[in-house]
Amino acid sequence: MIRKVLNNNIEKLLEMFEKKRIEELVEILGSKKEIAKRNFIAGIFRGFGIGIGVTIITAVIIYFLQKLVRLNIPVIGKYIYDIIEIVQGLR
Repeated sequence: MIRKVLNNNIEKLLEMFEKKRIEELVEILGSKKEIAKRNFIAGIFRGFGIGIGVTIITAVIIYFLQKLVRLNIPVIGKYIYDIIEIVQGLR
């Protein structure tokens, strides 16, 4: 008796999960225009995110390099100075 009730409840749950999954897939997939629009908008936001992230990371690296040069550590300072000269084309 209890086993039948449990089996029926499990079957109902499985049916509900299957129905929900199909509805979710239909909603997600939608039309080709909707998919293209979503991907386009996602690409734009990824591009902005990458641009902002690279800018922030570069600014932090430059900040710390400036601090290293100001500390005037002989080996590191000379190395950074050489890099600056090479970049500026003074050699």
